[in-house]
Amino acid sequence: MTTNLKPLRQRINAADERIREHVRQTYLEHSTVLSDLCAGSVYCKLENLQHTGSFKLRGAFNKVLSLTEADRNKGIVTSSSGNHGAGVAYVLN
Repeated sequence: MTTNLKPLRQRINAADERIREHVRQTYLEHSTVLSDLCAGSVYCKLENLQHTGSFKLRGAFNKVLSLTEADRNKGIVTSSSGNHGAGVAYVLN
């Protein structure tokens, strides 16, 4: 079974364009220990350097920025006491 990933890639690129100016560009750090354990090259994406300390900020920004003005005016609610909640709170602040 062959899957056409072009629509997925287009959605990823659109999300990147939407959030780019709002999130930090984080680094890739090569991990010697993990690379040795896996017998390959392992890089860690340092999303803990985001404004809220988590990658969840990216999804929160993408969702809020993709809403229509009418939908935003209805209000935004999340059910999270963790990183997603912190991300939504940051976006709406």
